Amino acid sequence: MLDVSDRLVDELLPPVTAAMRMLGGLIPSGPAARLGRSGTPEQARQERRQTEGHPGHRRAALRSPQPPVVTQRGPAAPPGLRRLGALNPQELPRAGQRPHPASTEPVTTAALRDLGPLLPERLLGALELTVASAEAPDVPGLAPYLPPPPAGGRFGFASTGQEGEPLTAALLVEGLRPGLADLVLALTRRLAAHPSVALLLAVMPEAGDEPAIAAQHGRTHLALAVAVAHAVVGRAQLPPVVDRAAAVVGVGIGAAALLLRETPMPPTYAPALLEKVRAEYLLPRQSYGSVPVSGHRFALVEGAFPDAADLPDGGLVTVVDGGAVIRTGRADGAVRVHLTVLAEAPPEVAAGWEEVVEVSWRAAEGLASVLGPDGTSEPQLRAQTPPWPGDYRLRVHARGRAETGDPDAETYELVVWAAPAAAAVVHRRADRPGDRVRGETAPVRAPRPEQAYGWIRRSSLSEAATVTVTTGATVEEVLEAFGADPKRPESIPSIEEDLFAGDASFAWVTVLDTGRAILAVEFNGFRGSRGPVLRRASAGGRSASMFWNVRALTRLSFAEHGRLLAAFEPGTGGDLDPKAAAEPAIAAALAGLDLDDHVDRRQKGLVAVERFTGHGITEADLDRITAAGIGFRIVADKV
Repeated sequence: MLDVSDRLVDELLPPVTAAMRMLGGLIPSGPAARLGRSGTPEQARQERRQTEGHPGHRRAALRSPQPPVVTQRGPAAPPGLRRLGALNPQELPRAGQRPHPASTEPVTTAALRDLGPLLPERLLGALELTVASAEAPDVPGLAPYLPPPPAGGRFGFASTGQEGEPLTAALLVEGLRPGLADLVLALTRRLAAHPSVALLLAVMPEAGDEPAIAAQHGRTHLALAVAVAHAVVGRAQLPPVVDRAAAVVGVGIGAAALLLRETPMPPTYAPALLEKVRAEYLLPRQSYGSVPVSGHRFALVEGAFPDAADLPDGGLVTVVDGGAVIRTGRADGAVRVHLTVLAEAPPEVAAGWEEVVEVSWRAAEGLASVLGPDGTSEPQLRAQTPPWPGDYRLRVHARGRAETGDPDAETYELVVWAAPAAAAVVHRRADRPGDRVRGETAPVRAPRPEQAYGWIRRSSLSEAATVTVTTGATVEEVLEAFGADPKRPESIPSIEEDLFAGDASFAWVTVLDTGRAILAVEFNGFRGSRGPVLRRASAGGRSASMFWNVRALTRLSFAEHGRLLAAFEPGTGGDLDPKAAAEPAIAAALAGLDLDDHVDRRQKGLVAVERFTGHGITEADLDRITAAGIGFRIVADKV
C-alpha cells in the first residue's frame, strides 16, 4: 500500500469529515445497501461470477419472449440469449468484464468495473451536482503526492460505449495521472482507521433491519471515499476532456468497494440478516445444479464438509452432525443434484429412481447447503434448507450410481422437510447397492433410451432450446413454416450482435437437411413449439418438437399432415387430450418414457420426437449446424 504521512492524514481530517456529513445524506439507500454488502460472502460470489464471465452474467444482457406454454406454475422469467462460443471466438465487449490479466488497471478501477454500470450511474446521479459545485479543499501537504502526467505526455483511450460515465472518467484519470486512484485508496484506508472517522463509520440505526444496516454501512464508507477522491482528484491537473465530478464519484466508488470488502459487517448485521432470511423464506422451493465429488462423496450439511475419515464406507447416505453425506458411484468429478424443500412429507415415493433412502438429521441452525468435499458448490445449491434449527427428514433418490459408460447418467434428488426424528427407511434398493463404491463388478443393464441424448447436457443446447424434426418437407418449406425467408441466410454472429444490441424484434432458427429429415434448431427460441408452425411444417409428412428452458418448463408437440395431434408439458399431462394420447403414433412415441419424473425430461422428449418422426438429432448434427454458422431471422408477425 502507498505510504502516506501522518501529517497529510491530519490535514485531510477536517475537510473530509465535513464532506462525509454532507454527502451521506445524498446517497440513496438502494445502491448504498448493495455497496454495503460488498463484504458478505454472497455478494462476493456474485461479483466473482460476473468477473469470471459466468454465463448467467452474460445472459442478463438480454431477455427474450416467453413461449406460450400452459402450466400450473404461473409465468416463468424468460431465459436470456445463449451465445454459441464455437461461432464467436471474439466476444462482444461487456460492462463488468475484466481487462486482460496483463493489464495494469488499478484495483479501484477493477472494483468499480465489477459493479457493472447501473449502480455507479445511480450514485453519480445522486452526487454529481453537489460534487461539481463544491470546491476541492486546499490541503498543503497533498501536492507532493499528486502523480505527474505519464512520460511522453501522450495517452490513448478507447471506449466500448458500455462502461458508463463513472468508469469512463476513472479510466481517463488513470491514463492521464497514473497512480491517482491508488493514492485515493491509500488515504481512504488510513482515514478509515482514524478514531474520529471510525466513529462516523460505526454509526448504525438503533433498530434497523438488514437493508437499513447494509445501507448505512455502505453510505458512510462511500461518503468517506468520495470525500477523499474529491480532495485528491479535485486538486489534480486534468484536461477539460475529463468530467471531474464523474471522476471523483467513480474513483470514490471503487475505493469504497475495496474498503468494504476488507471491513467486517457491523455486529448488528448478522441477526438482522437472519431475521430477513426467515421472513422471506417460502416453501416449497427447488434448485438444480451440479456438485463436485471426491472420494465418492458429496453432502447436504450446515457449515463445513465433515471429516471423511470418520465416515464408514458403503451404502447411499450417512447422517452426520448438521446433515448427511451421500455416497456416489463416481469417485471424482461432478454429479447433478436436484434439491427440493417441502413444508410436509411428499405424498408418495417418486418413481423412476433406482435407490431411495430416507433418514433423519438435526439442524443446529438451518440453511444447510449441498457441498462437495472441497466445500464448494453452485450458488443456487447453498443455504437452501429452512433457516431454523430442528429435526428434518431427508429422502435421497439416486440413479446411475453404477453406470460406467455415461459420465452424466448419475443423478440425485434430495427432498427435505421438517419432521420428528425417526428410523431410517429404505424405500427402494438397487440390485447392486454400492457395487462401484465397494469395488464389486456390476451386472450389465440395458441403457435407458434417454441416455442416447445425454450429450445435450454438455452442448450449447443445454439450457434453453427447441428442436423440431420434420419429414416430407424441404428446407425451404420448413423455413417458410417458421416464418423465415429461405433466400436470406445470415451469419449467426451477425444475428447475435443485433440481439445483444437490444433488438428483440425477431427470433431466429437454424436448419439442417440430414437427407432423411429436416432439423430446425432454435438456440433459446420456441417457435417450433407453436401449433401454426407445426401445422405448416407437417403438411407433407410429420413434424415434432421438444422445447425446454432454464426454468424447467418444457413442451412436447406432434403434428401430422397439417394437423396438430398434441402439444403439452410433459409430466403434467393436464393439456394432453386422452384421445390424442390414444393415437397409435403418439402412444408408441411415449411408450416406456416416465415423463412424470422430471429427471432427463428434455432427453425423454427428444426420444419421443425421434420415435414419432423416425429421425432424431445427433451431436454430429449439432456440430454441422454450428460449423456452418448460418441462421435465418423469423419475422414475428409471420408466426
